[in-house]
Amino acid sequence: MEHLYAPWRSSYLLSKRKDKKCIFCSKFKEKRDKKNFILLRGENCFALLNLYPYNDGHLMIAPNRHLADPDKLRDEEWSELQEMSRLSLRVLKEVFHPEGFNVGMNLGKAAGAGIAEHLHLHVVPRWTGDTNFLPVIGKSKVISQNLSEVYRKLVPLFKAERVFLLEKDKST
Repeated sequence: MEHLYAPWRSSYLLSKRKDKKCIFCSKFKEKRDKKNFILLRGENCFALLNLYPYNDGHLMIAPNRHLADPDKLRDEEWSELQEMSRLSLRVLKEVFHPEGFNVGMNLGKAAGAGIAEHLHLHVVPRWTGDTNFLPVIGKSKVISQNLSEVYRKLVPLFKAERVFLLEKDKST
């Protein structure tokens, strides 16, 4: 079944957040990973699917601590953020076979951060032609898989990759 998000992301971007709670902190504290599409929890960071994806597999990695400034990250938080981004690339390559990726952070409202108060890294799989006329002219984007389906495909691989990395760390 295909989903057509129209208008693409505008309802989220234009909405006033009624709840002033940080969604990253709320999701992290809830411990309802499947409901919140949390793919992986580390000691310092966690990875989750974006509820308003640009493409199938669009995920985010956020520190467990609530902070907006990367300079405030401890070394172990920064390292785990980078480790999870690399792990995410491996898993997304295996599942979706993208032709490229966008990986990055929007820091501050002026830079386009929808949630500026809690830094997070976006990992977006990309394919040639995935930004065709539909988003530009129709202000709509076709997302070919629902989030539950994407979650079911990704979560086992995230867990397997994480176990592999932990075992590798113990052996060195």
